[in-house]
Amino acid sequence: MLYLNNKDLLAVGLNWAALAESTEAAVHLIHSGDYVQPVKPYLRYKNLHNRIIAMPAYAGGNVNTAGIKWISSFPDNIASGLPRAHSIIVLNDPDTGQPSAVLNSPLPSIVRTASVSGLMIRHFLRERALERIQLGIIGWGPIGQYHCQMAMALFGDRIERIRIFDIRGADLSEIPALYLERMEVAETWADVYRHSDILITCTVSDHRYIDIPPAKGMLLLNVSLRDYKPEALASLKAIVVDDWEEVCRENTDIEQLHLEQGLSRAGTQTLADVVCRHSLRAFAADEPVLFCPMGMAIFDIATAVYYVKKAGEAGVGTELA
Repeated sequence: MLYLNNKDLLAVGLNWAALAESTEAAVHLIHSGDYVQPVKPYLRYKNLHNRIIAMPAYAGGNVNTAGIKWISSFPDNIASGLPRAHSIIVLNDPDTGQPSAVLNSPLPSIVRTASVSGLMIRHFLRERALERIQLGIIGWGPIGQYHCQMAMALFGDRIERIRIFDIRGADLSEIPALYLERMEVAETWADVYRHSDILITCTVSDHRYIDIPPAKGMLLLNVSLRDYKPEALASLKAIVVDDWEEVCRENTDIEQLHLEQGLSRAGTQTLADVVCRHSLRAFAADEPVLFCPMGMAIFDIATAVYYVKKAGEAGVGTELA
């Protein structure tokens, strides 16, 4: 059994184009039905703001692996200087059930999240004539920072400006000079929101704060899922989810739209619809698009398999008896 820790995964490195392709291949598995993914349970105890989530899945096709991600989210860790999230992935041989790899690192989870966003942006741009992108990121923790890396790697030639806001401030000291001249830290979230063609929310906010309807043609990547007041999204027609059963719960913005505005599964598109059926073509070019990804275990399994393959090619990791 191969064991990969954070150092091993960092040694493998980031190939955002390949990771996006791996994610797209997983979406096609969903489209074809060649996967199994139970609705993930949430474990809560004592402080109910904390949660540990079990995410099992089997991915068929060339992935052909079963596995599970066990990920904790303890928001108060940030005040203590600890990471908010911790994550481990176990992969199993699909024929024998024997564990084949363990990835002990938050990196695959973070990378998976950003790769799914990158895939959504790619297909959005294929349907919209947006030559120059004003990118906004609200929340500058690890998720926000990796989204910035992904966006610059995949769409950097089209990104004109990146505006960032975080209530704790945003340190850009580690941003390469090549990108830094295109970046600025805004004073309010509204400054970012009003000047973005593509907006990514990556916060751990415990309350909804965005109360402004989106501009025409805007793409909203609602990664943190609990940022928008329902009235700000009430008029949207193009709403995309990764999985309705997963995302319409746990006090997400989708659940609030369902409860307060009557949004139903039939009123949404899935990521598989967008990627495999080109469903965004059904909407006018100036219609804003909202994407709410709860996070699907099949993407974590596909990402982990990608890292295991690359680690094997690079001779990285530890074989456990």
